[in-house]
Parts: sequence; structure tokens; C-alpha cells
Amino acid sequence: FTNPVSWETKNLDYIKSKFYAAYERGNVLTFCWHYYNPVTGNNFYDTTQVVKHILPGGSRHETFKSDLKIIADFAHNAKNHAGELIPIIFRPWHEFDGNWFWWGKNHCSVEEFKKLYRFTVTYLRDSLEVHNFLYAFSPDCGFTTEAEYLERYPGDKYVDVLGMDDYWDFRPDGANNPTLAAEKVKIISDLAQSKGKLAAMTETGLESIQDSAWFTTKLLPVLRYKGAKLAYVMLWRNDTQMKQHFYAPFPGQISVPDFLKFYKDEYTLFEEDLKGIYK
Repeated sequence: FTNPVSWETKNLDYIKSKFYAAYERGNVLTFCWHYYNPVTGNNFYDTTQVVKHILPGGSRHETFKSDLKIIADFAHNAKNHAGELIPIIFRPWHEFDGNWFWWGKNHCSVEEFKKLYRFTVTYLRDSLEVHNFLYAFSPDCGFTTEAEYLERYPGDKYVDVLGMDDYWDFRPDGANNPTLAAEKVKIISDLAQSKGKLAAMTETGLESIQDSAWFTTKLLPVLRYKGAKLAYVMLWRNDTQMKQHFYAPFPGQISVPDFLKFYKDEYTLFEEDLKGIYK
């Protein structure tokens, strides 16, 4: 489960309902954070400079801490019927190697980003005592080497999952070359194994899925490339308000037969294959 909406109070009931429904089905739970610009109050695409203002000593640091507390409160109350905390993969500051979010590479320095990531983790984990989060590091696909991938890496103490968001390499109007995605998957898989971390495609998909064989001819070969080991792959959302903005097939959609082949492939695991992962 991924939640692309903001952390405003009005959304919390919606978030909770989806969260617990997914947990009861035995799913793995993951949140990305699209943090509204705390300087201007506009959304996350407002690239007015923010990062230096929310770091310790900055003019909006206390605002940042207050917003992290909202996340911590959710985490502390994410409990099952036995009162046990539910584990969550938390993925802040994703696609930071692009420039579309205010935490992107052109809007803060390498060191500022590392400080931002480290503070996020340490404040949640050590000050607010959130202990049911795994932290995912997930640039977009703007790297081709391990060194480029690690340019803004905050350190092993702050990361549990090495991820990548990649739409561009699959898009007909983008790179249109899934082999590029496969090479990047291999980079993060090898790096994760060397560091004792998990690896994942933390976001991907083809909007509108006009390729009827996309899942078996494009995505599956990427996941299996040269023995790569990924913990999971996450498709983006199906938006009920924008009819062409969907990434998973639905009854009648042209990719359904191919998706069923993908579903039945011996390499893939789905909900029914996850037996008691919380026991």
C-alpha cells in the first residue's frame, strides 16, 4: 500500500482504513511521503527553497519537527488487535535525483540532502522512538553506476531498503529501453547484498498500459536480470479521477491476459503466496 496524499488530518481516516485492510490481508505496507512545502504551504512541486530552512538552526525547523511528530503518532498507533506494532517501510525524499520536488538535486546540496535524510531518521527513531519503520532510500533512475547511486546516500545506519523509482526507461516517450532499467536493478541488488540490505523497485509501471504484453516482456525480464534479487516491486496507483492515470490492469483492460501470465509465473509472489509474514 502506498499513500500519495498529504498528511493532513482530514486524510487520516482514509489512510487508516486502507492501511488496516492491507494489513489484514497479509500485505507488506509501505508509505512514501509527499511533504507539502513547509515554507510556502504549497504542494511538493513548489520548488521554493526549503531544505536549508528545515535543518537544525533553520527558520522552519520546528515546523518540520512538528510534522515528523504527526508521522510518529501514526506509527505509534499502528497496532494490530493484539496491540503489537505493525512494521512499515517508510520512504521519504524519493526521486531526489530529479528536480520536480523541492528536495530535488538542484534545490539542495549533497550535504544538505544527507543531513535532511539523517535528521529524518534519527528524530523519528531516537527522539520520537518510532521503532516499527524500515527506511527506504529511493532515487529516480538518473544513475548508471554504483557511485552515482550513492552520491546522496546518507549511510548504512539510516537505510534498510535500497530502492529505485523507474518509469522513464519503460516509457515509449522516454528512454524506451527496459535494459537500462535492468542494469540499474542489478546495481542496487548487488549493492544491497554487499551491505546486508533489501533491494526493491520502489516505484515503476507504464501509465495506461497500452502495451498488451508489458508485464511479461518488459517488467519480468528486468526483475530476473542476471540473477538480481529484489524483495518487491511496486506499481504506482490507479486514479479514479484521471481515467488514463492507472498502472495496474482491471477487468477488460488489454494487458489483463498478460498480467495473469505474470501472476502465475514461478518467479513472482503475490498476496496469496505470503503465508503469515507477521507471525
